[in-house]
Amino acid sequence: MRWTQTLIPTLKEVPVGTEAVSHQLLLRAGLVNMLTSGVYSYLPLGLKVLRRIETIIREEMNAAGARELFLPCLQPIELWKQTGRDQVLQEIMIRFKDNRGREMCLGPTHEEVITALAKNYVQSYRQLPLTLYQIQTKFRDELRTRFGIVRACEFIMKDAYSFDRDVEGLERVYQKMYNAYQNVFKRCGVDVHIIAADSGAMGGDVSHEFLALAPIGEDEVALCGGCGFAGAGALWAEGGGSCPSCGKALTKQVAIELGHIFQLGTKYSQAQGAMFLDEDGKLKPMIMGCYGIGVSRLIAAVVEKNYDDNGIVWPREVAPYDVEILPLTGEDAEGRALAREYAETLEKCRFEVLVDDREESPGRKFHDADLIGIPYRLILGARGLKEGLVEIKERRSGRVLKIRKEDIMLRLPGILRDGFPEKDEDAGRC
Repeated sequence: MRWTQTLIPTLKEVPVGTEAVSHQLLLRAGLVNMLTSGVYSYLPLGLKVLRRIETIIREEMNAAGARELFLPCLQPIELWKQTGRDQVLQEIMIRFKDNRGREMCLGPTHEEVITALAKNYVQSYRQLPLTLYQIQTKFRDELRTRFGIVRACEFIMKDAYSFDRDVEGLERVYQKMYNAYQNVFKRCGVDVHIIAADSGAMGGDVSHEFLALAPIGEDEVALCGGCGFAGAGALWAEGGGSCPSCGKALTKQVAIELGHIFQLGTKYSQAQGAMFLDEDGKLKPMIMGCYGIGVSRLIAAVVEKNYDDNGIVWPREVAPYDVEILPLTGEDAEGRALAREYAETLEKCRFEVLVDDREESPGRKFHDADLIGIPYRLILGARGLKEGLVEIKERRSGRVLKIRKEDIMLRLPGILRDGFPEKDEDAGRC
């Protein structure tokens, strides 16, 4: 992709009224744009990051045995009345009457909808266990939107729902999701602490939160520097600041919730009549679990954990592009031709390539390259080309390799796939 053929509106200055580093950088690097408070557009770079994170989530959900579907945003209030959550969540629900006079809402979550679906299609124990998931937009009338896409009125969530015939089956799926969530966050370059949590309005007896330490967080976590214990922030006060596991001092830190999983039991299936016929011939309520990841806020968390003074430093798996090619202003036709040749070859190897073909100074190109944070850049400079060399620079470490221009396509694909080699000669081809 050529820079001049897409939309990357970078900003030099920090936008007024922004507090969080992630909010500032997502705006400055041209990934998102605020339409109004709590409502954001994802621009081409931001959408590519979003799609890469979604791909990671899909791979881990599919590997855990879940199957994807897509549920409607428009939901009848009648479903919510069956569980009583039309009252519990009334302050954040966006409700209205349609032209036929039906009471509707824009879904803040989908437990009621998925339970109604299972009720219609699952009748026998032979159809269980069943785990379904979606990546879908949610709507919540947040009075206090904060930190850009972290707490917004319209946001993207991955929500999965499991249906089992017994508690043992639920526990097996729950553990699979627990493990899958660890994989998702690790692949996205975010370290998380997992703590037992209050189920709140979701219901159920068991739940766990996946929290990343970050100043934009609205949760508190108590951490032990000795044994690695992590618990809810309230433990810091309740236990006198001592670890319940090893007795050493706890520290209380702020964290952002990225995922939450629940063992719901029969709360929704009982209320909505989602029953199945067991092998003993008796009707029983399905045993349910619920598993959510805040996809859009995960983008903000990745940035909060991966930046420096110059901009974003994307982990390889979630970066909008794998490599950025910089033919510097004033180069002759050879530099432009090499940029096209290298881009075409890398794209054939299935790498995502951005070519900064703007008529801008080298300083501006380097500044913007640091800001948008592509993991690797291929620099085609006048002096290097005269010597028959091009440069590969790693964004995170700042390390630079100089390689002969005729050898670059034998070396760069391996670097993009596996990272910089320990020894220069270890980089391989695609």
